[in-house]
Amino acid sequence: MIHPSDSGIRERGFSVVSFLDRIIEEVDQGLKVLSGAVSARRSLDFHASDVNLTDEQKKISARLMRVNHTGEVCAQALYLGQALVEKDLAIKTELNQSAEEELDHLAWTQQRIDELGGRTSILNPVFYAGSFAIGVIAGLSGTQRSLGFLQETERQVEAHLTEHLDRVSFEDERSRAMIVQMREEERGHANRAERLGAKPLPKPVRVIMRVMSKAMTRSTYRI
Repeated sequence: MIHPSDSGIRERGFSVVSFLDRIIEEVDQGLKVLSGAVSARRSLDFHASDVNLTDEQKKISARLMRVNHTGEVCAQALYLGQALVEKDLAIKTELNQSAEEELDHLAWTQQRIDELGGRTSILNPVFYAGSFAIGVIAGLSGTQRSLGFLQETERQVEAHLTEHLDRVSFEDERSRAMIVQMREEERGHANRAERLGAKPLPKPVRVIMRVMSKAMTRSTYRI
């Protein structure tokens, strides 16, 4: 016969083990993201030659793709941090699905950087750790607030991708096609968060997020 108190201990034990398993999974995923050991589930069906691009055009595109790559590193950390503490299984599933879609963006930008002869940012581990912590904090603030944070993040990403389109040369058709595709999907993620019940963030929080985003963008463009 199992004593009720024994059952409670076992349930708590399983809960702790389950949480530790998830922590290990997140660490493993983080290492894959930071090491570049990720592959896209979908290929970007667009082919264009870079032979007509000047060295300066390639340099600018590579730097902008480095910014986008770091942005996708942050997106992985944010989604996974939020999903780690989210209790609603339906919301957790949506977060994990969005994270998987962002993995394609991560792989695409990595590939494009390699094609252009560029490199990823050495600051990625710092931004990953910070974004993961922010994701956990957002998740602990409640589902609606967490989704509101996600929605605002995606809207800001969409805005900076639009800015990148103004800076990437028209001759760099491959980079432009990639940015357009990512922008559409980021917009979709923001709309998904809204449908799930996102609560708009206060203006001061949105302003702080924009300031932090600009700091990340400027630093990774150079480093």
